[in-house]
Amino acid sequence: MSAEYATFGLAPAMRAGGLLAGGDFQVHRDFVDFVVDGRPLLFRLSDLDAVSPLASDVPPSLFTSQVRALLLEAGAPLPAGRYIVYGCPECEDLACGAVTAVIERDGEDVLWRDFAWQTGEHADLERNGYHGIGPFRFHGAEYRAALAALLDGGVPGARRRVLLIGARAARLAAALRTIGVGADIAQDADGVPADELRGYGAVLFGPSVGDGERDAVRRAFAGAGVDVPCVDGLAPVVPLLVAQTEQALDRGPREGRRLTELTATTAGAELEITSPCRVRLTAYRLDRLSRTRAQDVFDGVLEPGRHRVPLDGRAVRGEAYLVARTGGTVLVTGVGR
Repeated sequence: MSAEYATFGLAPAMRAGGLLAGGDFQVHRDFVDFVVDGRPLLFRLSDLDAVSPLASDVPPSLFTSQVRALLLEAGAPLPAGRYIVYGCPECEDLACGAVTAVIERDGEDVLWRDFAWQTGEHADLERNGYHGIGPFRFHGAEYRAALAALLDGGVPGARRRVLLIGARAARLAAALRTIGVGADIAQDADGVPADELRGYGAVLFGPSVGDGERDAVRRAFAGAGVDVPCVDGLAPVVPLLVAQTEQALDRGPREGRRLTELTATTAGAELEITSPCRVRLTAYRLDRLSRTRAQDVFDGVLEPGRHRVPLDGRAVRGEAYLVARTGGTVLVTGVGR
């Protein structure tokens, strides 16, 4: 089969977890994404919330078997030489649906072709094929080198533990653990070994933590030689703090994100999108009795570019905040007057 050559690479990615306005939650998943011609392959699949089989939270033996399968060192897991490229981030069950493709050798090259959405043992290319994606022909040496580097630890994994500084952080810690993010609580970082500090991906300060205490924590991390984002909690609203934490954990490059900018006033939200994707906007506010009110104010697929989304003034009156969420990105902002 003839096809122009495409470049193949790998990059760390995440599916952001979070507490949703309706009371449900979605888990946090770190994974390695496929990069084709310099762009994440997942970005070609609009409105798809999925992860690759190369997830960091699976046992090392399973991760290794997935890599070796993609290297074509074992038989295809599905009929007709098909492999799962992206699957459900919650359970990874084929019944939930997965993007599959035929992966095969062609001489020294490797071909990925016949992409399809599959929910059973066999794919129906006519009904569920991704006819605008692929085929991709990769130079075999480049393809094998990228995947083999994973077996040697060549692609760094994300740090999924966060340190919460301040009082009354137990509810936030429990919420983060629910979505798969480890959370430790401390009053400061004095005396914590450097190796332990290097295991944290973010620090979140509670509103009661003073400037001097914050500076001391930053100095401790700097002394350990680790650059960790430090987040000031916007408000005592657990889903909002979870969203801020997820935003801090996303250390990927700007070009690897679907959602790159978010600002908001009571009249509307401004967003910048890099590839077609589903975007959910949730407004949080504190009422006069300091009770949390949450409301989904937008849920739809947006095309690349800048967008203005009108907001219901009742949902963002008073002290209000907006969370924008895609499958892999979370951004948080205060609502200006």
